Amino acid sequence: MSSNDPVVKVDGVGKCYQLYERPRDRLLQMVIPRLQRSFGQSAARFYREFWALQDVSFEARRGESIGIVGRNGSGKSTLLQIIAGTLTPTTGSVATRGRIAALLELGSGFNPDFTGRENAYLAGTLLGLTRSEMDARFDDVAAFADIGDFIDQPVKTYSSGMFVRLAFATQVQLDPDLLVVDEALAVGDSLFQKRCFERMEQLLSNGTTLLFVSHDQESIRTMTHRAILLRQGVVTMIGSPSDVLLAYRKQLHDEETAHLLQLAERGARRRSGAQADPIKQPAGDEQLDTLGAVATVTELTAVPTSIRAPDRSFGNLSAQVVGVEVRDGDGKTCAVFHPGDRVRIVVRCAARAAVSNVNVSLRIRNKEGVKMYSWGTLNQDMAILAGLQAGDIFWERRFGAGEQLLVAFDFLCTLGQNFYEVQAAISQEGKPYYAEQRMLHWVDEAAFFTVQAKQREYFFGGVMDLRMSCVALEA
Repeated sequence: MSSNDPVVKVDGVGKCYQLYERPRDRLLQMVIPRLQRSFGQSAARFYREFWALQDVSFEARRGESIGIVGRNGSGKSTLLQIIAGTLTPTTGSVATRGRIAALLELGSGFNPDFTGRENAYLAGTLLGLTRSEMDARFDDVAAFADIGDFIDQPVKTYSSGMFVRLAFATQVQLDPDLLVVDEALAVGDSLFQKRCFERMEQLLSNGTTLLFVSHDQESIRTMTHRAILLRQGVVTMIGSPSDVLLAYRKQLHDEETAHLLQLAERGARRRSGAQADPIKQPAGDEQLDTLGAVATVTELTAVPTSIRAPDRSFGNLSAQVVGVEVRDGDGKTCAVFHPGDRVRIVVRCAARAAVSNVNVSLRIRNKEGVKMYSWGTLNQDMAILAGLQAGDIFWERRFGAGEQLLVAFDFLCTLGQNFYEVQAAISQEGKPYYAEQRMLHWVDEAAFFTVQAKQREYFFGGVMDLRMSCVALEA
């Protein structure tokens, strides 16, 4: 197979389900339309259609990793099941090349009465391996699964973690051409997840194609070359993981904002006694009292949700991040640091409407997209409220329309050599800890800086300086 040939080609795939309101409608659908057609009449329909997928098209080539993201119910699992061959598309087609290994559901494909060993051999047979080929690979499967003597016990006695260990070990040790993973690793412990990601990276380097569904955005960002965003069964974006995840976060923000607006209108109607008409004017700064919503009616409606921020930012813009500067310990603008240097990142925000209970925060990522650190004013407020340090509670402050917020974040540079991106945000927090958040403005690529090492003075390897020291002990 040429490296330019697509390992999987999805062309106009759609999946439609028939939904019945009552059990008897299913029986009527089996009988009545046939009778009507036999008498030359138009057939009645006793169901409604639900399209889980509509017109999905993309290609994945050898050695390429594609992440698929979207909310629950967006069609991610349906798409992977169609690619794996366990579902048939209603429209369109899927073409695949080579051996396909799939981890779709916990224990899917396992016979609960078979032992782990028997299920591993069964999986190998289904993938086209002979008995002798499985004999040669089984020790590697058992070693990776690491479930001990349970390998010879019926899998119905396994815990969920043991299930996924055996399932993953069986699939990835068979060197598939296409590996399909649908959130199956979430039940594994941290060490096992680490081994799984290492194995998937090894497979990718050997030419395996990976289709990967996960709600862990950092895994999507670091494990995949491209990403696909699904929304209600429709592909809304295909692109780099960073761009797709930003669009995904924008989508989540817009949906949460719409939800809060509905709560605000419902609360206002209940207080006014008007059950049918939507609110015409916001009623002051009264706090919402439904489902823990914390923003005010004024704040929710002061800035239209149709206002869109620049391409790499999102939020309802009740308050905005208007500037981010990286400075050195003397307060001068600086873009290059060494381990041990003092760093100050200054975030300037402006309130466009009256806001309260805000959190100004930042996140630092390296050029590989790995989150190195995230922190905000709310983190410090939590420490103050817990009595761990003294100071004023930023979360308790109120800011009027047009007022500026200036926050300086100071830290000692302990980062390794790399190029770093600063993301900045201002959010409204319903409680003085991270539980109820509404994003006012988030900005990707708000600022950048570089960390270099003094090769002959102070040098270390890795992503972070642990400030190690050593002492020679008596042998």
